[in-house]
Amino acid sequence: MEATVVKTGTDQKTWDGGNKPLNASYGKMMMWFFIVSDALTFSGFLASYGFSRYKFIDSWPIADEVFTHFPFLHGVEAPMYYVAFMTFILIFSSVTMVLAVDAGHHMKKNKVIFYLFLTIIGGAIFVGSQAWEWGTFIKGSYGAVETKGGKILQFLNTEGDRVAIGDFAISIPTERVQQNSNDGIWFQSESAATSVSLDEVTAGFLANESLLIRTQYLDENGERTILSREESVAKLQADGIGIVEGANLKHNEYGTPLFADFFFFITGFHGFHVFSGVMINLIIFFNVILGTYERRGHYEMVEKVGLYWHFVDLVWVFVFTFFYLV
Repeated sequence: MEATVVKTGTDQKTWDGGNKPLNASYGKMMMWFFIVSDALTFSGFLASYGFSRYKFIDSWPIADEVFTHFPFLHGVEAPMYYVAFMTFILIFSSVTMVLAVDAGHHMKKNKVIFYLFLTIIGGAIFVGSQAWEWGTFIKGSYGAVETKGGKILQFLNTEGDRVAIGDFAISIPTERVQQNSNDGIWFQSESAATSVSLDEVTAGFLANESLLIRTQYLDENGERTILSREESVAKLQADGIGIVEGANLKHNEYGTPLFADFFFFITGFHGFHVFSGVMINLIIFFNVILGTYERRGHYEMVEKVGLYWHFVDLVWVFVFTFFYLV
């Protein structure tokens, strides 16, 4: 058997990326590999969300009742309006990124700078909006009572409108005792105190005949189950164990804590991607201003970061659809 000899020299070169696989450079190929792997990660998260929601379909929070706030419009019910605005901003930034890539193909430096700047602004607005949405979700709006089984009891008036627990709770003066080491009482940690206590909420509820309780379970029409006045009083006195204001990884005034867990994890993971994209775009933006890519003779780096940005926008379309709309 004869040995195969590979000649190296001026007539034959080892492959160094010049012969582009799929007519794409090494950098773009690696970006595509990253996008595919990241897409699988997000797919796993959304699939887990779907399975969990299906398992708790009878008690899953309704997005229209959770995301009802709009900045600077206090007290105005605007279900999903701000989330729709965030989505529009992110999609618009994807359009400006397309224009920046196209300008780079035509070697138009000033247009690349302009459209990249708009893309960065759009991404920054989205990240800031998501931070505001997180803060509003964590703070809560109305508050609720948590039962022994970890369920949520919300309060309505006779017109079916939500009522904040602070609006009807009756103040009961209490005194906190400062314990010293010689008292023999020690503790490791204490949860943050709520604005009102369960006793104050119960007293206010009993004194206001127009209030009813709504559970987190859905009826046959897909609406939250509203208890009668007698059932509401009995439920509150028998099962209420504490007050929940806002949402975190353990408690959620809007319904099952699993909803909050997925909200923080999925939107937070996507928000990290958008924030990273904004930072990368900033670096590319200053390199364009400095003429780095003009000297190279191409704007391929803008195209590569554009692929990442379009991927982030596409992921948000799926998150928006499955998390907020469905």
